[in-house]
Amino acid sequence: MSASPARPPVPDWLVKPDAANALVEGVWPASATRDDDGVLQLAGVAVTQLKERFGTPLYVLDETEVRARARRTRAAFDRAAAAHGTAAHVYYAGKAFLSTEVVRWVTAEGLAVDVASAGELAVALAGGAQPGRIGFHGNNKSAAEIARAVEVGVGSIIIDSDIEISRVAEAAAARGVVQSVRVRVNSGVHAETHDFLATAHEDQKFGFPLDRAAEVVARIRELPSLRFDGLHCHIGSQIFGTAGFRESAARLVEVHAQLLAGGDVPVLNLGGGFGIAYTAADDPTPIEQLADGIVGAVASECASRGIPVPIVAFEPGRAIVGTAGVTLYEVGTVKPVQASEDLQRLYVSVDGGMSDNARPALYGAQYSARVASRTSPAEPRLARVVGKHCESGDIVVDAEYLPGDVAPGDLLAVPATGAYCFSLASNYNYVPRPPVVAVADGSARVIVRGESIDDLLARDAGVSPTEGTA
Repeated sequence: MSASPARPPVPDWLVKPDAANALVEGVWPASATRDDDGVLQLAGVAVTQLKERFGTPLYVLDETEVRARARRTRAAFDRAAAAHGTAAHVYYAGKAFLSTEVVRWVTAEGLAVDVASAGELAVALAGGAQPGRIGFHGNNKSAAEIARAVEVGVGSIIIDSDIEISRVAEAAAARGVVQSVRVRVNSGVHAETHDFLATAHEDQKFGFPLDRAAEVVARIRELPSLRFDGLHCHIGSQIFGTAGFRESAARLVEVHAQLLAGGDVPVLNLGGGFGIAYTAADDPTPIEQLADGIVGAVASECASRGIPVPIVAFEPGRAIVGTAGVTLYEVGTVKPVQASEDLQRLYVSVDGGMSDNARPALYGAQYSARVASRTSPAEPRLARVVGKHCESGDIVVDAEYLPGDVAPGDLLAVPATGAYCFSLASNYNYVPRPPVVAVADGSARVIVRGESIDDLLARDAGVSPTEGTA
């Protein structure tokens, strides 16, 4: 990988604090506190105890936070939909973070589940998700994946290309069932976000241009093994505000209204992408405001056309699980570096890096950090938290103020890592992936086992069964 993209030496939003100990509200799980010794507690569990039991790096997930956010999201969209005489379906976007335990948590709180591969489908089913409350996404679903989805009774398969129409129809016909499908379209609206995260403009791999929707739906309606269930659109990720959603809704409802002339269009799926706070500079829109604004926009567009408001569907992932996650590291080395004539920063190296959080290298994503094993009265110093990999772009936190006495052996905590960190983890440099531990009510348990070097060697076909133990 190349070096990290050019960034300002110190972001405009980063303000030097009086002491670098405070936990910024909204960035950390609600349960995050410090005890009398300054040790970070997550759901009543000291991070020093977590390090002792499970080692570092370590993904920590606050179960209560996940459940509360799932419940709050469901309630917000239920209320917003009911106010306009319709209903809402909320799918948890499994790509953000998926394990059988998380599936149990979100489904217990009333959410359906969105998957995008055979593996994610298998995890959702193993976690007890009802097949009829699963949506299956993907721009290149294989014939085998489609057959499996049809076989288990997945509630909706999202059609992403012309080829998939035939594939899904053939799989359903072969099993003597009628499969519900939605058609993914690009509304031409995309969030003001990183190009790799924006997914509604036409020059990308997902979906159909909006002006092809009528043609695609007409073809689906001709096939007896398919049932058209509605349109689907996704405008991007880490979105604040409702403006993009409102504009997308206006364009989608126009096509939705046209499609009603040919038959039922029960559902309108507006995707997800709701943002969270990664740093003190982020100001995410409350989910109630998002729900009221987006559903209200759909209802207004429907009213102006004299059509009923469809069932509205949404697919939040990051907004459910992102803030619930904290990654723990141990500091290995600290090195002052003269970044420019008038700027010196501390390079704080930790025992993980881009293998457990690829987002800074992929997107230039910004994070926060705090020394978690103690508080410190030391003068805050500008720091860059970096990983142990052989890459100059191996940055965990690009810019943060940490106590000037940060030292080897300190525990460092990076909040808002519940989404897309475990999901994107790798074995780069043959580093084992960390375990995931759930915390709740003062206790901790492993929900995804970590890897050992022996695990990595066991996959190498060149190692005999008696060789390679570490």
